[in-house]
Amino acid sequence: MDINPQLKALADPARLRIVEFLRQPDAGCCAQPDRVCACDIETLLGLSQPSISHHMKILTQAGLVSGEKRGRWMFYRLEPAAFAEVVAALAPFSIPPAAPRARAA
Repeated sequence: MDINPQLKALADPARLRIVEFLRQPDAGCCAQPDRVCACDIETLLGLSQPSISHHMKILTQAGLVSGEKRGRWMFYRLEPAAFAEVVAALAPFSIPPAAPRARAA
């Protein structure tokens, strides 16, 4: 599995903060039980709407986040399965490599 798009998306500090916020959001102006309004993300980061849209597009294209438009508001949620795939792809790196065998003389 190619996890480069996910890793690139998570490498940006602003996007990492967005993901952390989506995981544990504070109640905001447009809070929904399982999703977060883009306006709450703007407030959190103090960035403009176009900047938030840019970051959310990258997270969405990487499959880490999904978005849903309701009226004039855009709501986002995490995609846990995508994070599980990244974890699974990185899991082999958490196991120390076996020591090389000594050659017979």
